[in-house]
Amino acid sequence: MTENELGTIIVDAAIAVHRELGPGLLETVYEVALAYELRQRGLIVDRQMPIPIAFKGIHFEEAFRADLFVENKVIVELKSVEKVTAAHKKQIQTYLRLAERKLGYLLNFGEALMKDGITRAVNGLEE
Repeated sequence: MTENELGTIIVDAAIAVHRELGPGLLETVYEVALAYELRQRGLIVDRQMPIPIAFKGIHFEEAFRADLFVENKVIVELKSVEKVTAAHKKQIQTYLRLAERKLGYLLNFGEALMKDGITRAVNGLEE
């Protein structure tokens, strides 16, 4: 399955979770619920996946933890805040670059409508 196909499933699952639970819960609740929903749709999902990186010859086993790592291809960063900031958007871009992945999503479950809380990030992904 391509990154874009996975992205379609991830967005659809996020909307389903938000529709059922609504906004304003803790981020971890959405993390568990979205991971469950994606697994129900047949995807392999890792939660709080440590991502290693190398910096000037130094290897860091746990440079950061991806909230959700879908099919070892797509990084999903979850938030439950009033508004996403530029720093949040830079965070997902940095994660993609360091993990050498092409597609990521920043999903803010704090928005009244989930469609307003979806930020798609790419790193050399062909459309």
